Amino acid sequence: MKRLLYILLAINIGCNSAEQPTHEGQSSKSYENPEFAKYWDEGKAELNNYELKQCRYGEVHNGQAVLIFVTEDMSKSKHVKLDQPDSAGSDAVHVIKMNFTKKFVTGIYPYSMMMSVFTPLSGYPSPIKVTTSSQEWCGHTFTQLNKGYTGYKVQLNSYFESEGDDMFHIDIDIMPEDGIWNIIRTAPNKLPTGKTNLIPSTLYQRLSHTDIKPVKAICTLDSTDSINTYTIQYESLKRTLSISFESNFPYRIRSWEETYTGIDGKDCTTKGKLKKQIMLDYWRHNSISDSSYRSLLMLHDGQ
Repeated sequence: MKRLLYILLAINIGCNSAEQPTHEGQSSKSYENPEFAKYWDEGKAELNNYELKQCRYGEVHNGQAVLIFVTEDMSKSKHVKLDQPDSAGSDAVHVIKMNFTKKFVTGIYPYSMMMSVFTPLSGYPSPIKVTTSSQEWCGHTFTQLNKGYTGYKVQLNSYFESEGDDMFHIDIDIMPEDGIWNIIRTAPNKLPTGKTNLIPSTLYQRLSHTDIKPVKAICTLDSTDSINTYTIQYESLKRTLSISFESNFPYRIRSWEETYTGIDGKDCTTKGKLKKQIMLDYWRHNSISDSSYRSLLMLHDGQ
């Protein structure tokens, strides 16, 4: 069987333009659970602002993280958002997209990081695409994973000599850790538990400069009356990630905690705690007067 042909498109457009009638959060997709459709397919995105305590260089830096969840229609073959999903036929796939941004300052210079994960809302819940970029005063990097028939095609572009520009395949179908966030929001009963293999977070990979490859992990899910905590432990990486989320739909993520040994050999913990959440069709609010929504979401300047 031939490998799926990936077409990488570099287009500079906004979330939506006047010529494109289809917006995030809008789809004719129907679900057995009407509660799911009412929450996710009513034409709005869920915006979450988190207080961030980011571990870097052996210290904890104050920052801000924003998680945006929204549904949209993508092309199965091109792995890009469809401009006209109604005419795409079988090439269209309805996904939940998470945009995860982090901003923090180390000393004099700032970091800006963003990860996007696209997960189909039907079938096995592994993402069809993951992209991550990181910008700071030393330079910037970009990572992309595209799902194929037997695994993921990985593209890495970095200003570090030891990484450089690279493209390779992970030829086994293994869940990227980055897809866990979307599984929590849509189908937590499908979270992998026990001993398994995962592709560790691309955000972690950027800060630790580790290889992008499958790693053995132990995954557990602990429940209380109102909060579930999902924990991933990588013994070989000396890294643990715990995500706490509400046990009832829509399974809001309340906090997370990540502990690992940094490149300086010191153990450090990153934490995120939910400050504010709103539902908003943010792509329609881009005028100066709409900046009041930033105050509503409790965002700091520049975040």
